[in-house]
Amino acid sequence: MRRMSTASATVITPRDQSKKTKGAERAIGIGLAVVSGLAMATQSRVNGQLGVELHDSLFAAVISFGGGLVLLLLAVPFSPKMREGVRAVAHGVREGRFSPWYCLGGVGGATYVAGQSVTVSVLGVAMFTVGVVAGQTLSGLAVDRAGLGPAGPQALTWTRVLGAVLTLVAVAWSLSGSLGSASSGLWLLVLPLVAGALMAVQQAVNGRVNAWSGSSLTAALVNFVAGTTVLVLAWLVSLAFGGGPREFPSNPLLYLGGIVGIVFIALASFVVRWTGVLLLGLATIAGQLIGSVLIDLIAPAHPAKLATATLGGTCLALAAVGIAAISTRPRKA
Repeated sequence: MRRMSTASATVITPRDQSKKTKGAERAIGIGLAVVSGLAMATQSRVNGQLGVELHDSLFAAVISFGGGLVLLLLAVPFSPKMREGVRAVAHGVREGRFSPWYCLGGVGGATYVAGQSVTVSVLGVAMFTVGVVAGQTLSGLAVDRAGLGPAGPQALTWTRVLGAVLTLVAVAWSLSGSLGSASSGLWLLVLPLVAGALMAVQQAVNGRVNAWSGSSLTAALVNFVAGTTVLVLAWLVSLAFGGGPREFPSNPLLYLGGIVGIVFIALASFVVRWTGVLLLGLATIAGQLIGSVLIDLIAPAHPAKLATATLGGTCLALAAVGIAAISTRPRKA
């Protein structure tokens, strides 16, 4: 008789395969979200310089959003998937199967740049950034718990909460050298807090549009339509109180903020279903910190030396993203 082998073969069940697939998707999503953060840091540098040279930061935001919108509209005739996505969203809204509120994600981006134009001159960039990050991180917890994003409700595990707390500490640490510069007008922190909170909602609803339409570029288009509309209206209102651009800079690179915006909006709307809103926000913040360090090294906006606190905060933010990415089972109530 042939002796039976006592070694048992490893059997991979569909459940195990599903866990591996979700883990791989989460890892890819985190990587793409970091790239999205790098794009956001680049856009901030470009738009900030454009606002300085125009002497009108709100109009610089209009150029950035409007430029992205024009490029996306030009892409529609050449992208069947994009056209199908637009039709799917329009039909869904008309038939009542897709909420029109999901099409207003761009208002979050518009609120961000509008709040920036109002508060940065008083608070400084550091305090504005801290306010935005705090609002975005805390709102991300609530948005995930409510299931507003396409991934559905995300449990508030201890790793996710700890990751959010460490991210706030990391951002405060990285900006610790300049936090004391704004001693007056602290009440204006309400604006960046609201802008950050709306950015978390923006990522969630853009993800909904992407899931419904099957096209990240469609989600970006819907986002840019809403954001550009709000910014143009806000800029027209600002003209009643004076202002307006004084001169247009000749450097063509300063007008490319809209292209960079398309990159991070499309990436965020695509990967939010894999990561959830909170983890997407944390990874994006890490990318912004890394991007800020690289920009300060390669193309600094001022000659100040890169602070050690900024490097330390960047490393802590990356660790926070890793902690938040750990999958743990929530305790039963």
